[in-house]
Amino acid sequence: MAVDARATAQAWGLLLRAPDRPDFHLAVVDYVVRQYPQPGTEVPRESVVSVWFDFGDGEGGGGVREPRVPGPPRGGVRRELEQPEDPRPVGGLSTP
Repeated sequence: MAVDARATAQAWGLLLRAPDRPDFHLAVVDYVVRQYPQPGTEVPRESVVSVWFDFGDGEGGGGVREPRVPGPPRGGVRRELEQPEDPRPVGGLSTP
């Protein structure tokens, strides 16, 4: 979240830049969807880390929406199997 990103950057002595959010200093509950340099990359103190809160054009960003339409394909676990034939039918028992 934006507030966590700012707190973490401050703790590590980094500067944050949000090209897609001019009001970044006011954002609280928006989620960071990517950053540059990548997480885990070593950078010197006072380096600028860019964070984005929205995917760029053509990169998705639809998030999770339910219900999904169209639904999952038919078959698989949902498929109803035919009743198996009884290997020992009732009636017509023969005794030795």
